[in-house]
Amino acid sequence: MNTPNKLTLARMIATPFFMAAMLFDFPYHYTVAFVIFVAASLTDMIDGKMARKYNLITDFGKFLDPLADKMLTVSAFLGFIKMGIGWQVSWIAFIVIFREFAISSLRLIVVKTGGKVIAANIWGKFKTVTQMAGISIALFAYALISDFGITAIQGVSDIIISILFWASAVLCIISGVIYFMGCKEYIDPTK
Repeated sequence: MNTPNKLTLARMIATPFFMAAMLFDFPYHYTVAFVIFVAASLTDMIDGKMARKYNLITDFGKFLDPLADKMLTVSAFLGFIKMGIGWQVSWIAFIVIFREFAISSLRLIVVKTGGKVIAANIWGKFKTVTQMAGISIALFAYALISDFGITAIQGVSDIIISILFWASAVLCIISGVIYFMGCKEYIDPTK
C-alpha cells in the first residue's frame, strides 16, 4: 500500500476519534475535535498532491479517498445535529448524506457495468473543501466559545458558518448532478 493510501486510511481511522471528541463532554473537547478534524482534513490535501506528484494514483485510492472524506464530513454534520445547532444543519446534513449515498451508488454501478472507477471531479473537490472549511471554522468557534469562554465571536461566526455550510450544500447538488450527467450511459433502469 502506498503512502497516499495510508494517509487516506489514517483519515478514516481518525473519524471515530474526532466524533467522540466532538460529542463526549470533557475539558476542551471542542478544541481536541478541532485539532483532529484539521489534521485529518490536511491528509486529504497531502495524499492527493503526493499521489499526483509521484504518480501514485490507484483505483483503490480513487475509491477510498472520497469515501474517507464522506466519513469525516458526515460525522461532523451528525455531531452538529446532536449538538442541537439548528434546523439549517439538519437540512444541510440531509442534502450532504443524500448526495453521498447517491454518488456512492453511482460509483458502484459504473464499476460494475463499465469497469471504471469514478474519481472526484473539480466540483466534488470544491464541495469537500467548502465543507471542511465550514466545519473547521464551526469547530474553532465552538472551541473559543465553549472551551475558552470567548463569546464575542458568536454572531459573526454563525453567519460565516451558515454561508459556508449552505455553499457546500449547493455544491453537493451541483457536483452530484454533474456526476450523474457524466455517467448516464451506465445507468439503465431496465437492468
